[in-house]
Amino acid sequence: MRSIPDPRSVPTLYFIGVTTAQSSIMRVFPRWAEVLGLEAEIVGVDFALHDRPERYRRIVEHIKADPLSMGALVTTHKLDLLEAARDLFDALGPYAARLGEVSCISKQEEHLIGSAMDPISSGLALDTFVPEAHWASGAEALILGAGGSSLALSVNLLERAQAGRPHPPRIVVTNRSPGRLEEMRQAHRGLDVAVNVEYVHAPVPEENDRVCLDMAPGSLVANATGLGKDRPGSPLTDAALFPQGGRVWDFNYRGDLHFLEQARRQKDEADLTIEDGWTYFIHGWTRVISEVFGIEIPTSGPEFDKLSEVASRARSAPMTGG
Repeated sequence: MRSIPDPRSVPTLYFIGVTTAQSSIMRVFPRWAEVLGLEAEIVGVDFALHDRPERYRRIVEHIKADPLSMGALVTTHKLDLLEAARDLFDALGPYAARLGEVSCISKQEEHLIGSAMDPISSGLALDTFVPEAHWASGAEALILGAGGSSLALSVNLLERAQAGRPHPPRIVVTNRSPGRLEEMRQAHRGLDVAVNVEYVHAPVPEENDRVCLDMAPGSLVANATGLGKDRPGSPLTDAALFPQGGRVWDFNYRGDLHFLEQARRQKDEADLTIEDGWTYFIHGWTRVISEVFGIEIPTSGPEFDKLSEVASRARSAPMTGG
């Protein structure tokens, strides 16, 4: 874990992840800060996957105690961090309490707030390449992985059904370990909707292949496992077949992106629409920045388009420094 100066000399947003130095946000945030009029810095803090609880507590304690530590975006560790440090938060947002995860740490006066922003940002990103009318075709949703991002997307889809909006009639979630699947099942219990949700234990990629083959034409197949970014590989084998006319979404935008490459090889033959995690990245970060710094950032329109353009230019710029 990177050493954290205490106290900070300027307002600071932390990025809590696994390989934060490789993320485009380290180049994007300074440019966004200029556009938004923020005098602030970003600091990356890396933890191992499922790290020791005391390490998660240390960063939360630091943010809570240091006046210029404004908050944090948490990725990968959303579930583990809240489990380790729940008692340090003065309040949890409704999604954080229901889902048992924190993706955003912010402050309101002297109170430390834990929020789960991903159900909102995942829905915003999904709508950019899967129009709501698409679900009327009977297209289903397959979510590979049962971590925080998967839980957020599944909740967004179920809440669409609860609100009477178009939604997939069936959602299938797979995961290598059964424990996370049971946690997801419990989180879904409060959403009383007529959607068939299946929880499939898939300890090997071949099992994911089988489930993928069983999805209806046009179905969404989302890689929410982290494979292809934090760890190399894909949750599917190279023999997997995507649904005809399907929507394929990798939550990753960097790494070896093997899942995306598998989809691209079938793009023309299967008439696939393919999306990486870049738009999700932008919505995720802008929602957290808005919450942490208490500023209004629209989710569409000219101001949002400008932030997207700035991010794209920063993303392609060469890295400098150490």
